[in-house]
Amino acid sequence: MSETESPGRLIVGPFNRVEGDLEVQLELGAGQVTSARVNSPLFRGFERILEGRGPLDALVIVPRICGICSVSQSMAAVSALEALAGAAPPPNAVIAREIMRAVENLGDHLTHFHVFFMPDFARAAYAGRPWFPLVEERFKAAAGSAVREAVAARAGLFHVFGIMGGKWPHTLTIQPGGVARALDARDKVRLGAIITAFRHYLERSLFGAPLEAVLALSDLEALDAWRARGPAGNFRLFLEIAHDLGLRGLGRAFDRFLSYGAGPGAGAGTWRDGAGGDLDFGRIAEDHSFARMTGRDRRHHPFDGSTEPDGADEAGYSWCKAPRLGGLPFETGAIARRLVAGDPLVEALALRDGGNVESRVIARLLELAREVERIGSLVRQLEVKGDWHVETRLPDEGRALGVTEAARGALGHWLRVEGGRIAAYQIIAPTTWNFSPRDSDGVPGPLEKALEGTPVADGERVPAAVQHVVRSFDPCMVCTVH
Repeated sequence: MSETESPGRLIVGPFNRVEGDLEVQLELGAGQVTSARVNSPLFRGFERILEGRGPLDALVIVPRICGICSVSQSMAAVSALEALAGAAPPPNAVIAREIMRAVENLGDHLTHFHVFFMPDFARAAYAGRPWFPLVEERFKAAAGSAVREAVAARAGLFHVFGIMGGKWPHTLTIQPGGVARALDARDKVRLGAIITAFRHYLERSLFGAPLEAVLALSDLEALDAWRARGPAGNFRLFLEIAHDLGLRGLGRAFDRFLSYGAGPGAGAGTWRDGAGGDLDFGRIAEDHSFARMTGRDRRHHPFDGSTEPDGADEAGYSWCKAPRLGGLPFETGAIARRLVAGDPLVEALALRDGGNVESRVIARLLELAREVERIGSLVRQLEVKGDWHVETRLPDEGRALGVTEAARGALGHWLRVEGGRIAAYQIIAPTTWNFSPRDSDGVPGPLEKALEGTPVADGERVPAAVQHVVRSFDPCMVCTVH
């Protein structure tokens, strides 16, 4: 998984339990990382595949960018197509799509915590810690009791897609103008039962308490009390590990956060130093300076962007571009959503120690609780006798932006149509923001910044702390390189 190029350099990768390929080059000094370069080593080229095709082909192609956030890709694509057509789907369709998007995100958060993140603490290196026997029993990779239970709970939750989407991943139910599957009263009852069952699983296993108690956590004192004497669920176990290992001191980046808004009516915005800000999509640009792409002489707004690979590029070290907002790197994800939404506990965590390993994971777990509550409400709002789709005609010319929030954060599709065909299609995925390379000013991306100062012990070829920082961002590299 790693190799040492020189006494002061360590290459870590490829990472296991990561969607796609990832390699991190670390410069070391005084027992810690002094600088990092994050490499997305596999170019896929979905943006190029889309060029010249009919606009509706995007609904078949973009979900296949990723097998774990395909609904989010569909949502971004259909939003762009509807913006192009000036179409407004009926309320039922808006709610149905949002249920599917949110359920996919719940499954992703659940998988990340149980299958990707927590098994690192079941490694033999932590055998002397007081919490290790419990972690090993619950979270040992592919064998832990909590891992098996989470996989089963996720499978039960995803019956939602069987009812609403016909299948998962790569459903074609989400279409311009609405959804292709109308639900009846029986479907609505079944959806409610699925969400209730998943809620009971979270209350029993993850939190060990009613979700109302989790959602009532609003300050650091309450969180500390939960860690010290709260219910004996896996949430408390993580809090104990984070406190023991000092995870709040690992992985701090720039403390600039970006969200496109989680759900209908949730506004896009930014957060920094306790203050929210508006989001101007016109100030988003991609920098190719250290990406293996042509067009390194300027920053490209996505409507004017390109995806022209340059395999002979000696300056580039990643196939990932460097998105910037107003010339600055931003972090995205559950922590950004909770901050932009004004969650008091996540704000308190960020104001104390910024975005770090502990606060990113807590934000995801809190979002699990909050989203289950919201999905239950959405199901109750469905009007089975109402409309589910309106006829939508796509124009032969135009351009449009479609955005959504995938589990890992802000996802945007920029579409330009000429002569009834896709002339250009640019995608900025959440991990593109978080795992971007340096820009023309030499400023690192969020993960590269977050790795600076991470401790690396002498002779440690697969640094545990480095893995914790990387996984705290929940990387999806296949989306990053499309």
